[in-house]
Amino acid sequence: MRKNVMDANSTFDSDLIHAIFKHIWARRFRERERSDAIDATEAEVALGTTKKNRLASANANALKLSCELLKSFVSEAVQRAAIIAEAEGMDKIEATHLERILPQLLLDF
Repeated sequence: MRKNVMDANSTFDSDLIHAIFKHIWARRFRERERSDAIDATEAEVALGTTKKNRLASANANALKLSCELLKSFVSEAVQRAAIIAEAEGMDKIEATHLERILPQLLLDF
């Protein structure tokens, strides 16, 4: 019998998700800084805002929705991997079980 790892009220911490987003945005910003592939349009130059110097941000509702989507994704991954593990007669989910369900899971999401 499968155990539900996350109860209905639990979710990911929005501060953690926001920190992850900020880390990714900063890394992409640094990559853009190194690359001169981004050309500013005339309108952006006139306004003094380019893609290079705009700060990325997320509002509270976007973070909450991202947390819920991530919760749903992880929960579905665990459930599918558990089905594979049970079919193989194992009590624990291993990385190979996740590797087997990942392609279809990504297509479904």
